[in-house]
Amino acid sequence: MSGSIFSTPRIPVGRHSGYAYNKWLDALALPVHTGYFIEDLRKTELAPWEDMQCNAAMIQLEGMHGVTGACVMEIPPGGSMSPSRFALDEVVFVLEGHGITTVWTDEGKKHSFEWGPRSLFCIPQGVHRQFSNARGDQPARIVANNYMPLAMEMFPDPKFFYTDSYTDPGLLTLDSGEAYSVATRSEGGRGATWRGNFFTDLAGWDGLVPHRQRGGGGHVVDIEFPNSVMGGHMSVFPSGTYKKGHRHGPGVVIIIPSGEGFSVMWPEGEEQVVVPWHEASMFVPPNRWFHQHFNVSEVPARYLALSPLKQTRPGNEDFVPRGDQIEYPDEAPWIRDMFMAEVAKRGGESLMPPGAYTDREFTWDYAASEETGAEIFGGHLSEEP
Repeated sequence: MSGSIFSTPRIPVGRHSGYAYNKWLDALALPVHTGYFIEDLRKTELAPWEDMQCNAAMIQLEGMHGVTGACVMEIPPGGSMSPSRFALDEVVFVLEGHGITTVWTDEGKKHSFEWGPRSLFCIPQGVHRQFSNARGDQPARIVANNYMPLAMEMFPDPKFFYTDSYTDPGLLTLDSGEAYSVATRSEGGRGATWRGNFFTDLAGWDGLVPHRQRGGGGHVVDIEFPNSVMGGHMSVFPSGTYKKGHRHGPGVVIIIPSGEGFSVMWPEGEEQVVVPWHEASMFVPPNRWFHQHFNVSEVPARYLALSPLKQTRPGNEDFVPRGDQIEYPDEAPWIRDMFMAEVAKRGGESLMPPGAYTDREFTWDYAASEETGAEIFGGHLSEEP
């Protein structure tokens, strides 16, 4: 069967062919998109995945191998995918379209919720799920992220992940509220942690706090999914600015909800890879590669970072080991030159304050909302501490 989940592997080709997950991808007869980035997930080539009754493609970028996996799926107008279950947690981002997802366990009631462009939601391990397109005049396209590559190193048979009958009804039970109510703010983290299985539209999500450590006048919101080992954060930063270069472990999947810009990725002392991005772009910095994000649009830019399992990433976002972040005064001259050139091409200007390039202790100023008293995006820049 074309695109069958249980296809018999054939000998794959490539330097990552030793991973069990990659052998399975080679046997699926679906497109597998590789490289360092995908500029627009809404335009990627797909092919029929008969088991799921949809068109699909697998994503396996350089920074994902052996750690995280992703699949783009397109639901036809007015159609539904096959009901299925999957043994691992899975985080879904909506690329385009409107639809309804229903999840349930053998013992529990069904939970249905509606989603639209740039919605984000989590489906816990082992539960039944079905995706449906709510519109009859256009397809809906989603991308699902999971840690199947890591899990398949322990259980190399793909049938285990699609036929295992174990499920925990408690995974769809929250302390309060419906399992797929809109996420709510909770204590902890950097002060802007939102917890829930469903985030409506990340392009308009507010309730962020300053991300002081990474620079660029940016703000951040941390994302937690109840009863799940997966999570992430979304960063928002102003037009005409850029973040500090930094590096971490593999498998952090970055998807752009809104804005236009570019990122640069490079292994220390080696050639750079330039990643152009806009809404629905995706890239994954390879293990221990430095990377840096630049906003050259006229509006704030947003990037969603979906984290792999904690065991694959050292420390946390509030602690960066010495040498894993490049302060502005220490960055190579080409970084600033490239940014200035790209901003100028679009008729814009840099809003990077001169003091950021000379003072390692430079402090960005953030505005406070007069209505809520909470710190919000949109503050002016200041060289005062």
